[in-house]
Amino acid sequence: MDLKKIVVQDFRNIELQELEFCPNINCISGNNGEGKTNLMDAIWYLSMAKSAFSASDRYNFRHGCSGFALSGLYSMPSGPDTRISVQVDGSGKKLRRDDKPYQRLSDHIGLLPVVMVSPTDAAMVSETGEERRKFSNAVLSQMSAEYLNAVQNYTRLLTQRNAMLKNGPADFQLMDVIDSQMEAFAAPVFEMRRRLAADLSPLVQEYYAGISGGRETVGISYRSDLERGSLTELFASRREKDSILKFTTAGVQRDDFIFEMDGRPIRRCGSQGQQKSFLVSLKFAQYSLMKERAGYAPILLLDDLFDKLDMGRVQNLLRMVAGNDFGQIFLTDSNKVRLSGIVDGITSERTYYEAKGGAFTRNE
Repeated sequence: MDLKKIVVQDFRNIELQELEFCPNINCISGNNGEGKTNLMDAIWYLSMAKSAFSASDRYNFRHGCSGFALSGLYSMPSGPDTRISVQVDGSGKKLRRDDKPYQRLSDHIGLLPVVMVSPTDAAMVSETGEERRKFSNAVLSQMSAEYLNAVQNYTRLLTQRNAMLKNGPADFQLMDVIDSQMEAFAAPVFEMRRRLAADLSPLVQEYYAGISGGRETVGISYRSDLERGSLTELFASRREKDSILKFTTAGVQRDDFIFEMDGRPIRRCGSQGQQKSFLVSLKFAQYSLMKERAGYAPILLLDDLFDKLDMGRVQNLLRMVAGNDFGQIFLTDSNKVRLSGIVDGITSERTYYEAKGGAFTRNE
């Protein structure tokens, strides 16, 4: 699968651009703030039906505009090319495949697998477990419709449960019904997250060794309240506490993934370069799992990849990317000369674009 062409209209600082890409490496250079990351986010949006960075679509509207539109033409692994388009305005979001609207946005997730490496990934190390849960949701939702359905329904019921606790006194008979429904959805979320951590950990170590030269041992462990019992049992034991605090204090919404280096949390003992190497390795591990599940390579978005990495790690990393295991790649960097110097040594099948003020000029 690869993205052959994209049309972007009124998305962030991009007024109207139509760009064509090659199936191998596509390079976008330009100074900060010129639109490189916005283009990457547009590609992500076509796969995930939402931005990688903004929770609200209105923050993606170009200044002074009341909506945006994206369209991508994809070469698929089997069958004819397919066109995905999305239009967002005051009336809502309309997502179409070959001009046929989706009944549910969730039906689209997984068709166009995508993995992004971005400077914002640093939040997965430095911030709370919410960032790591978002990562697991993005991975598993693309690989399993069952997971996406379970996590969406669990979140919906959790919102209802918290509203009951907040507005109390709670109807405990009704809450028992909600708790039972939540347990049915929590079980697959817990099991698939547990399995994800187990599958990712050895792959992360393998990729990290390739990038860093094997100087440290890294891994991932998973922690969940459900390791201590069923969800209904946890809710029953915390009913009084929940009633006092007026929110749900146990459940998979509190799950966390612990990133480790030499047996210690990497956020406490890892340098910036080591943390960046770990995060890149994590995304490459995600890429391998998603490729295996889909049967074809996801699109790989490498945004500002060289930040905080020494040249030795960069060279090791790009040797991996140049291998046959990877499909279509989009790579951004502020240094055009550095970018072309590295990529030209890897492949002759590449395109170059330079970003300036939301406009993209193709260079040979």
